[in-house]
Amino acid sequence: MTEREKMIQGLPYDPLDKELIAGRLNARKLVRRIAEIPMDKEKQRRHVFKELLGTTGARFYIENPFICDYGYNIHWGENAYANFDCIILDAAPVYIGKNVMLAPGVKILTSTHPLEYEARNSGIETAEPIRIGDNVWVGGGVIINPGVTIGENSVIGSGSVIVEDIPSNVVAVGNPCKVLKSIDNPKK
Repeated sequence: MTEREKMIQGLPYDPLDKELIAGRLNARKLVRRIAEIPMDKEKQRRHVFKELLGTTGARFYIENPFICDYGYNIHWGENAYANFDCIILDAAPVYIGKNVMLAPGVKILTSTHPLEYEARNSGIETAEPIRIGDNVWVGGGVIINPGVTIGENSVIGSGSVIVEDIPSNVVAVGNPCKVLKSIDNPKK
């Protein structure tokens, strides 16, 4: 099994593997190309994003600056939007649903490290997938930690740090992020 396969499957992997280094360098090259395309050339930008990301909807928009580790593990839904300064560390798959809105400064972090320092110092990492359901609004400066799922139609308050799953149809806020209230009539 390759280090890339281990990484995507959530097994311990070596981030200094040549294939993984090449993947990160390719992502940085593509992100730099996107940043150099004028913002009014959206068709060109979208073309390069489709080269960078694993899958995308036909319509989506991502503001600059945007940063990711690999890109190929990001699955971007139809009509999903990311505002300025979105960072996605996509060692594991990241699924962003349809009609998702990410406010400025959102950080989506799949990578994690052992708690025990000797294992951590070995450099071996693991990663856990993140899923954001359809119609979710993520407020500014939110940090989404490894392995988290955010249910559809939910709203995450600005500055929240999400460390556990958030159900569908709720407003959740805080550090750690907790459900504040249900959203009645989520289809309206």
